[in-house]
Amino acid sequence: MLRSRPGDALVRARRGAAIAVIAGGGAITTMLVGLVTNAVSAQSHWPSWLGWLQTHPWLSFVILGVVTAGLTALLTALDDHRAPGQSPEPAARPDDGSGPPGAALVLRSLPRDTTAFTDRSAELESLVRSVRAAQETGEALLVHVIDGMPGVGKTTFAVHAGHVLSERFPDGQLFVNLNGHTTGRSPVQATEALASLLAASGVPTQQIPVGDDVGAITEARAAMWRSRLAGKKALLILDNAASYRQLEPLLPGGSDCLVLVTSRKRLAAHEEVVLPVEALPSNHAVDLFIRLSGRTADSVDRDVVEDLVRLCGYLPLGVSLLAARLRHHPSWSAEDLHGRLVAARDRLGELRAGERAVAATFDLSYRDLAPERQHFFRCLGFYPGTELDAYVGAALGSVSVVVARRQLEALYDAHLIDEHPGSRYRLHDLLRDYARGLADEGDSMDHVPAVQRVCTYYLAALAVANEHIVRGGSVMPPSADDARHVETPAMESRTAALGWLENERPNILACIRQANGLALHDLVIRLAAAMAPFLRQAGPWDQAVGLHRTAAGAAQHTGDQQALAGALAELGVVRRFMASYPEATEALNEAVTRYDAVGDRRGKADALNQAGIVWYLTADNDASARAQTEALALYRELGYRLGQANALADLGMVRRQTSRFDEAVEAQSEALSIYRELGDRYGEANSLRDLGIVHCLVGEYGLATERQREAFDIYKALDDRVHQAYALNELGVVQRLTGDLEGARDAHTQALEHYTELGERFGRANSVRHLGVLNRLSGDMLTAIRVLEEALEVYRDLGSRGGEAASLSELGIARGIVGEQDGAVEAFRQSLEILRDLGDRCVEAEVLNHWGALLRMSGDPTAGREHFEQALILARDIRCPLEEARALEGIGRCDWTIDGPAQAEGTLREALTVYQQLGVSASADDVERLLVSQTG
Repeated sequence: MLRSRPGDALVRARRGAAIAVIAGGGAITTMLVGLVTNAVSAQSHWPSWLGWLQTHPWLSFVILGVVTAGLTALLTALDDHRAPGQSPEPAARPDDGSGPPGAALVLRSLPRDTTAFTDRSAELESLVRSVRAAQETGEALLVHVIDGMPGVGKTTFAVHAGHVLSERFPDGQLFVNLNGHTTGRSPVQATEALASLLAASGVPTQQIPVGDDVGAITEARAAMWRSRLAGKKALLILDNAASYRQLEPLLPGGSDCLVLVTSRKRLAAHEEVVLPVEALPSNHAVDLFIRLSGRTADSVDRDVVEDLVRLCGYLPLGVSLLAARLRHHPSWSAEDLHGRLVAARDRLGELRAGERAVAATFDLSYRDLAPERQHFFRCLGFYPGTELDAYVGAALGSVSVVVARRQLEALYDAHLIDEHPGSRYRLHDLLRDYARGLADEGDSMDHVPAVQRVCTYYLAALAVANEHIVRGGSVMPPSADDARHVETPAMESRTAALGWLENERPNILACIRQANGLALHDLVIRLAAAMAPFLRQAGPWDQAVGLHRTAAGAAQHTGDQQALAGALAELGVVRRFMASYPEATEALNEAVTRYDAVGDRRGKADALNQAGIVWYLTADNDASARAQTEALALYRELGYRLGQANALADLGMVRRQTSRFDEAVEAQSEALSIYRELGDRYGEANSLRDLGIVHCLVGEYGLATERQREAFDIYKALDDRVHQAYALNELGVVQRLTGDLEGARDAHTQALEHYTELGERFGRANSVRHLGVLNRLSGDMLTAIRVLEEALEVYRDLGSRGGEAASLSELGIARGIVGEQDGAVEAFRQSLEILRDLGDRCVEAEVLNHWGALLRMSGDPTAGREHFEQALILARDIRCPLEEARALEGIGRCDWTIDGPAQAEGTLREALTVYQQLGVSASADDVERLLVSQTG
């Protein structure tokens, strides 16, 4: 059921008003036109006052113009007017279910504006004036750096300014905390920040560049980020920057985006505008204190208040805390608060003056808390993450979620934590320092148990999330032994689980880093394994590589060989996703060895299955078949049905790639049966798709189409866009072979769009290659050669030898047609060399047929006939009827040229029969016309 947005009623009302205006204006306009027309013609007379207008036609013209102009202006106003805070929305795309869940077209992730913002009118006016002037003159917007001491209100000012300016930047407002000066957290690296920004702006994580060269990946992500914002008006707040080097790659390339940077340091760069934020003027600080304290100006001694704000350094953070204390104690006077603050400063006398000014206000607020709330606040100082909710608070404080929620709300009321959207909370860096210092001083709280508890909570919550994202029948990552008693948030769907994982990703990774630093190796291993299913799907994969390396290191420290094998296996899987095939093979082989050493047959089978997939992708078919056969045997010994189906399906793909079609159908059909028995829709779709490919290769085009459409429908139901594209490509091949070139082009173009958006390079190269074939068939040879060369380059970069061979074959045909015979021959030669090494006899027969056609057309039918004969032997041996028909046709045409039509007729009729059986009408028509020409 669709739910309307809050602004929908207003929009409907305006649409109704617009319709009424149009109707009324149309009636008036029609009447006035009639008056003018009748006045000119004098053929009829209008009654009453309309008759007067009729006798004064020029006045009718004037009124008609006024009504038209008024109607235009009113409709424009109705169209332009929006509710406060509502931004223009781009045209909605049709909801085809293929978009990522919860993706927003307009981003609004600024923290909420604070009521504690006080008069910064000079700084705000300067910023607004600078932005307005640049936008009005068309000049580039400069980076604005907001610097100042801790607690002075830099972030508050930046967020407030962002809200004030938001209407000027309708394409999105983004806020990023760079952790430049956050205790216990390393500054966010530019490459990590770029990944988060790209994902937040709607880029699928699979499309975000990954790799081991941090410099190169940072440059690639920065280029994508600049491209993403090109031509857009967006606002970016980079909070808590450590250095200009950290933030420089995050800067947009366009001139229409505004960047606000906050930093404790003075960052120097020529293109910046520096906005220093100083401590508040005394009168502004006093006004802020009175407003937040809930007291009236005449009920407090202004001199005492002036001394209070002086004692906390005129810093907004300290003033807010002091005012909150007075508000929460109605019986206190300003003098009472002053006395307590002076005592607190005496206790903190060893601190530097700047620190003491703020820390004294912290101490006063802290000591005003109940003992259990003080304990809870100290626990927050040990949290490795940035934001937390009540569930994390419960784990840290070792209390129930209900109690934690109450404590967090109380700390928020006391201005000791900030609230973010979604009932999430965050400590200011200075308050984090203070809480950590209190925890370090006390005896009742130990750092290690606190981290252990929060890690245990995340293990329990990850177990809940993984129930929605791990394939049915797969082994769930292990949870901690005491995680059963931990309260976890409800996750009722896959979408909810993925949303929770995306929100908590930085916090979980921070906990893993902290646990690793505290030598909590078992927790590191378990958390990495629990995060693996999500990172497999969501990436970024270079982040996953770092995580599994850390887990492998932790396993080596503990001597846990089984855990080490698991980390290496996950590392190998992610490396495969990154198309880093040598590294994937190395990690998976080592995982097989270690699983074997500890007697873990299931782990060994899983690693063998994954290694077999890598060898299939690199066309090492013998190694792939051996690995899948061994994995299948282990799965059968264990009675693990899903593993059996996976190994059978992957073995079927190897058999198909080596043109052993009967064996491919047998393996894939058995896999399909098991997948259906288990209710595994994903596996079912994969087997259907591969069966469709085999049916196509053996000329069963009707079955091939049926299987691909079945697979596509399942992928669509699963919202798997990558595999939807694979099915579309295979469907396009069938359509091309059966003469539906327009349908083929549509299918390959749709697949190309999916692959491009998702960043799937191998699939995209396949789509480009197929479109190149269609360009050749339509006579556009130059475009065909260009796109086929593009595909060839990608295949070589990925190490896909099968794709390289297919592209070379097609390039040979196109080059031969444009007269580049030497280039064509060389392309065919290279293609055959690869295919013979791979054992792909079906495509080898196809290349021999193409080479034979080139030789025949270039005046050497004898040599051409030799190539066709080789192709015929191969095609009949592997039961590939299309290439058999092509070889027969080629032999017949060569015989026609060498010995005459009578000698060729029998072979050509054989070819015609096969073409007709396959339903390849275009080729059948060509042969039939040739035979008719002989009898005519």
